[in-house]
Amino acid sequence: MKSLYFVLVGLIVAWAMPGAAANPADAIDEYVRSEMERQHIPGLALLVSRDGQPVRAQGYGLANVELQVPVRPESIFQSGSVGKQFTATAAIMLVEEGKIALEDPLTKYFPDAPATWQKVTVRELLSHTAGFTDYPKGFDFRKDYTEAELIKIVEGIPLAFVPGTKWSYSNLGYLTLGILIHRVTGEFYGDFLRERIFQPLGMKTTRIISEADIVPNRCAGYRLVKGDLKNQEWVSPTLNTTADGSLYFSILDLARWDAALYTERLVKRSTLEQMWTVAKLTDGQPNSGHYGFAWFIEDKNGHHVVEHEGAWQGFVTQISRYVDDKLTVVVLTNLEGAKPGVIADHVAEIYLSEKAK
Repeated sequence: MKSLYFVLVGLIVAWAMPGAAANPADAIDEYVRSEMERQHIPGLALLVSRDGQPVRAQGYGLANVELQVPVRPESIFQSGSVGKQFTATAAIMLVEEGKIALEDPLTKYFPDAPATWQKVTVRELLSHTAGFTDYPKGFDFRKDYTEAELIKIVEGIPLAFVPGTKWSYSNLGYLTLGILIHRVTGEFYGDFLRERIFQPLGMKTTRIISEADIVPNRCAGYRLVKGDLKNQEWVSPTLNTTADGSLYFSILDLARWDAALYTERLVKRSTLEQMWTVAKLTDGQPNSGHYGFAWFIEDKNGHHVVEHEGAWQGFVTQISRYVDDKLTVVVLTNLEGAKPGVIADHVAEIYLSEKAK
């Protein structure tokens, strides 16, 4: 498999959308190809947008190694935790509508939860400062669970710290947010996303994962085992529907999402700014994760960046928005352990230095 893999890397095919700046010999193509070879990434999709307008939407390598299918801009990847920003946006939309309040205690929506949840707020779930942990040791990712069973598991895990006093990344916190959205709206959070975000923005391929459905342009996910390329590890259908990051999307749909974030089509500008501001702890200090609501907030060489990475089932993804520069870079890969953030950072540097012109 090793020799076959490197042959495939040598046969990488790049696809560019009409009108995109894509000279096969340019610095970005050369860098992406070399980095894919270094990281052994089978396939990658790259989006670069300026002021909400795509200037490059390009596929590299293979969406499916077994069938020799190249990555195209239309190729569908799994989101991983990049999907959390859609869950957070849905929650904030409900806040603006007066159906949820950021300071609401979770026991308002989960009356059977432990008494400690009385001190946990919606705001703290969104910012990973609630004291929630992650999937427990021994959790069976191949078992199907009902929503009631999942929330029972979460409720049974003691809080790791007093809510609001620390920061700790928690997938279970966002799983809980999805169930909260269901309880408030009466519909599965994925249906809410489709009706209130994806359809209005024209994100035609973004949806909850289903490995049973026929999904055109779906990529396969991979992992390396002792240097050999293997298919992704499988999880139960239930765990491909939770709100901590279980979406399909393409770079074309993410271009529409990025464009919407320059507007107030979904939420007010002041609300977006709140999502992109480092949440404070109860002592008034910024949290140690530099996290807002489903976005990490960073300063990179003097550039203000809001970003997030995702990893799930043989896919690793990255979205980086250089807010003041009005530049967005998205990198989607189909290899567990890939580092798309490294690629996104370098591509952004090229554009920011105007070498890509």
